[in-house]
Amino acid sequence: MLPVSVVIPTVGRPGPLRSCLDSIAACDPAAAEVLVVDQSHHPEVAAVVAAFGHIDARIIACHGRGVARGRNDGIRAAAHAVVLVTDDDCTVQPDWIGTARRLAEGRPGAIVTGRVLPVGDPRAVPSTKEATESHDFTGEHHGGSLFPNNMVLPRDGVLAAGAFDERFGPGEAAEDNDFSYSWLRSGKTIVFEPALVVWHHDWRSPAELEQLYIRYARGQGFFYAKHLRQGDMLMLRWIGRDLVWAARGTLSAVVKRHQRWTDPRRGIVRGMPGGLVAGWRTHGSAHKMKRSR
Repeated sequence: MLPVSVVIPTVGRPGPLRSCLDSIAACDPAAAEVLVVDQSHHPEVAAVVAAFGHIDARIIACHGRGVARGRNDGIRAAAHAVVLVTDDDCTVQPDWIGTARRLAEGRPGAIVTGRVLPVGDPRAVPSTKEATESHDFTGEHHGGSLFPNNMVLPRDGVLAAGAFDERFGPGEAAEDNDFSYSWLRSGKTIVFEPALVVWHHDWRSPAELEQLYIRYARGQGFFYAKHLRQGDMLMLRWIGRDLVWAARGTLSAVVKRHQRWTDPRRGIVRGMPGGLVAGWRTHGSAHKMKRSR
């Protein structure tokens, strides 16, 4: 039977992490190893992971910040060719590991992502996907095909592609969109399969959700600037699309009196310009360094 590694990045949330590990421990069949990539270095996180030694759970210390760094460290440390990734505020369906194995065996070399269902107030749970039809994104120019809290990765292929860009730091949450866009542009495959299911839990306050949506928009701006620096003019169309979404979000707030925390579009104006500037500077510096070598 195909052995798989599970990777869970965490920033010091022992309560949600325990629930996540409980759900993974309930999976049948089991993973060969479970790697918790800890950026908090908090003793309570270590204690939670130690309680799951029966599923071969262990801590991978991550000396840096940002989910891209956390995922990459976990993928590099994984002992097996197929790596399953979820987040510490998610729980998985009991057949998650078995379904992932089956899908990986059927699509070798592909990335598979699946459904992310909300637990709690759906308005307060970001990054969910409830579609019920399979979809193959191969050949599409798409920056939102990958849901990183529920994905099955070919370890060697992801590392050979450069993995997640760690220049997307804690303030820019779009490293998944950047990676999926580059992966698809290179002719590789991402498949959405609804049978692969995790649940994303409601825990953020309205103020935290507002800040998260600003981070998402800032990350999108960083992503657009990176590819604009590489001459990809499609980004201009996507920037225009996002500005239209922002206008619609503002109009909806006026007409329907929706609160800011319920609408991700409301973060675009506050977040995307700063991300564009930061991304332009960051990737401009990288381009200059390459030319000077």
